[in-house]
Amino acid sequence: GAAEGVVGDLLAASGTRREAFIATKVWPSGRDAGIAQMQRSMTLLNTDTIDLMQVHNLQDTRTQLDLLRELKAQGRVRYIGVTHYLDSAHERLLQVLRQEPVDFVQFNYSIGERNAERELLPFCVDKGIAVLINRPFQRAALFDRVRGRSLPDWVAVELGATSWVQLMLKFILAQPAVTAVIPATSTPRYMADNLLAGQGKLPDAAQRQRIVELFA
Repeated sequence: GAAEGVVGDLLAASGTRREAFIATKVWPSGRDAGIAQMQRSMTLLNTDTIDLMQVHNLQDTRTQLDLLRELKAQGRVRYIGVTHYLDSAHERLLQVLRQEPVDFVQFNYSIGERNAERELLPFCVDKGIAVLINRPFQRAALFDRVRGRSLPDWVAVELGATSWVQLMLKFILAQPAVTAVIPATSTPRYMADNLLAGQGKLPDAAQRQRIVELFA
């Protein structure tokens, strides 16, 4: 939507472009359309360099990755990657990662959707591919599992988490392959709660299993 324009205006007004890591996506079919969309993104973001450009949902992957490698060589894109958001696409993602050299991959992973633990996450660790996680709350389905329940005392004592949201995010952040989590929100107080997941300890293997049992 309007996210690129908003981010570009805010970075320009605050003079914080050098402190920001800008990630966006490209998804059309065809080289010319890809060039046009990426140029539009740079214009909206008020920058001539994108830190991470990702091929969205594996759309025309080969064409767009070839183009992204050219832009990377020119210094206009720092890192390149591919994305998807469904378990059913994990095998396709693996095929692409085996065939195409990329820096980042983005996919779904949460307490309720753990399919990525089977192959994707271990593969990324082995190959040194940075991992971005989307749908960390399983499109709000995880909230339904704990609605009306109090957060167990041990969570705050051992992990420093003060909300179910923070616990869900800490579970993901503790996975060794994960670089960052993307909890989509347009509500400032939710964003503030999300950020607190980056404080305190992350769960170890035993604690992660206890967290899974809380959502069973």
